[in-house]
Amino acid sequence: MRPAETAAQVAQRFQISEAAVQLAWDAELIDLHLDTFIPPRLWGYDVFKEHKGAPLGIPNFGHLDVPRMARAGLSGGMWSITTNPARTRAGRWRQYLANVQAMQGLVAASEGQLAFARTLAQYRAVRAKGQHAVLLAVQGGNALDGGAVADSPGGLLTRVTVVHLTDSALGATSSPLRWPKWLRRGRGTGLTPAGEALVEQLNAQRVFVDLAHIHPDGFWRALEVHAPDRPPIVTHTGVDGVHPHWRNLDDAQIKAIADRGGVVGIMVHKGFIGPPADLNQVVRHLEHVVQVGGEGAVALGTDYDGAILPPKGMTSGDAGYLRLVQALLDRGWPLARIRGALGENFLRSFGDLRP
Repeated sequence: MRPAETAAQVAQRFQISEAAVQLAWDAELIDLHLDTFIPPRLWGYDVFKEHKGAPLGIPNFGHLDVPRMARAGLSGGMWSITTNPARTRAGRWRQYLANVQAMQGLVAASEGQLAFARTLAQYRAVRAKGQHAVLLAVQGGNALDGGAVADSPGGLLTRVTVVHLTDSALGATSSPLRWPKWLRRGRGTGLTPAGEALVEQLNAQRVFVDLAHIHPDGFWRALEVHAPDRPPIVTHTGVDGVHPHWRNLDDAQIKAIADRGGVVGIMVHKGFIGPPADLNQVVRHLEHVVQVGGEGAVALGTDYDGAILPPKGMTSGDAGYLRLVQALLDRGWPLARIRGALGENFLRSFGDLRP
């Protein structure tokens, strides 16, 4: 998937080097957390048309569309279906099935620009055709409460974020938006038996267990339950070593994911990356993951279109990815480390889980 513009034209558009553009286009550029399916669901946003932000100038959405993905050279992404916790157990499962069907329709309507990838081999085949690889994901494992991981349509599911911004029957969130004590019914801050069972189901079906958003107690319990020969991941987060925050991972968590062959994707929300909330601060988070977990542990998980507020210069996803590549070059990152962070590290983990 390539834009009509040349690398030189794109470089001029964003005031970066042609080398940065060409590197992004040649590399495996994969975003581990895209919420670009939310705008089409909420207000009929046309992802095949290039936009300049969201309706009414809302800065939390409208970060990406297919033309801007092509301009950036985004070769793949984990497209998330976000769960509404207010629905009933059966209602969440019904809505999940409807959303998978809608996602299938979106891919079918792309006229070959998008294609699903369930395995590393399928990703390679999609990439060879010049298409963008869609890796179907769920944010909020309680979407699956009314069914089973094995019943997910078409075997398309590649990742489940176990908990989201609220507590659920699966476990506790790291967010302050926890249930009041009278609703917790002694569940504490770890995983419930249902959460442990979900981790085991995901392992059995070779679906990534994503430990973004989860309370630290649940994080460590999930790793205790998790099969040792399957890599866990954290798709979109910041790190405490740069900006301490309830949303971010500490060094022990980063190292635990790295030691098991997983990756940590860094997001671009200003509130989580901390001041100064700029492009260089995103790089600092990436560098901290490298320092703690090694070069093979770092990845990208922007959370674009997930109601976030990106730093200046990154509010449009095409500019964000390309300027980030330029920033990494400017910081003197070796090409191999840049390529790893952009996507090759994740593909290693993907190959370990689903060759």
